[in-house]
Amino acid sequence: MKSKTEFKHESLLTADDVRALLEALSNGLTKGKLEFSDEHEGSLQIEPEGLLHVKIEASEEEQKQQFEIKVRWERQAKALPHKGPKIS
Repeated sequence: MKSKTEFKHESLLTADDVRALLEALSNGLTKGKLEFSDEHEGSLQIEPEGLLHVKIEASEEEQKQQFEIKVRWERQAKALPHKGPKIS
């Protein structure tokens, strides 16, 4: 079994730079493939498919505002039992 592979990146960008990143994510979702890379973290390719679980959070705290978008999916659909439970 393959171990967990991660890509992480953190930087200070302008709103236009962030918009361009979000557009790149949108284009990758349309194509069914996203490749993440930078000079320090290497690269990671993922292929979103099927139903995607989306979580969006936004918050404001004194001088800090933020939003987060998290998207996840299963590479293979989980097998469900073909029989119902016994209830008496």
